[in-house]
Amino acid sequence: MRNIAQRHKIILTELEKDGYVRVQDLSERLGVSEVTIRKDLKELESRKLLYRSHGSASPVSSLINDRPIDEKEKVQVEEKQRIGEAASQLLETNDRIIIASGTTVLSFAHNITTTEPITVITPSVKVSLILCYKPNIEVIQLGGTMRKSSASAVGPYAESLLTEMMCNKLFIGVDGIDLDFGLTTSNIAEAHLNQYMIHAAQKVIVLADSSKFGKRGFGKICNINQVNQIITDKNAPASALQIIREKGIEVTLV
Repeated sequence: MRNIAQRHKIILTELEKDGYVRVQDLSERLGVSEVTIRKDLKELESRKLLYRSHGSASPVSSLINDRPIDEKEKVQVEEKQRIGEAASQLLETNDRIIIASGTTVLSFAHNITTTEPITVITPSVKVSLILCYKPNIEVIQLGGTMRKSSASAVGPYAESLLTEMMCNKLFIGVDGIDLDFGLTTSNIAEAHLNQYMIHAAQKVIVLADSSKFGKRGFGKICNINQVNQIITDKNAPASALQIIREKGIEVTLV
């Protein structure tokens, strides 16, 4: 049996590698009870080395702040490109889809090359500008208060229009994926609008690069079990992906 210092080192190493650790997995690997692991996590949290949640732990930096879209576009560029390409393969003739706001779904919009007719509903001004020049795509721009950091509309006008729609698919980007807390974004108004999008869609597809796992934003969008599919890159933490698949959620790695 390893001593406390050895256990703590292993826990932090696993957390740095995967971005997420489960009490059950650590208990099995280290050969100690789950009670002991919880005590270890509590001690590490008191030293501000991690953040505890029910049955798991994530990095101490798990809480994320809002950043301008122009800044976020420069992060994980290749990963977002591959995710956008994979998402574009899911489109079908006469699809009615919702594309939310964010840089990953913006990459998806750039990759839409279908020549078949589809309808796109979006709050994102940038997505609309990309798609409005493609003659086979009908674009419905949601209106409301402009959220400048994401160049997208939020508020009751956009929410009201979504209550009158039913779409095949929702392609949504997030700021955080936490297995206990769910999907989050850094803005509460955007999170609220995303909830309306989920209710208006038959299938919810999350486009998120690996840096989003184990993170939490200020506004909760939904629980993880409300998602049908996640498209992410191969650097996503294997332990988290295993849990997600066990919940019956399809995971596509690019």
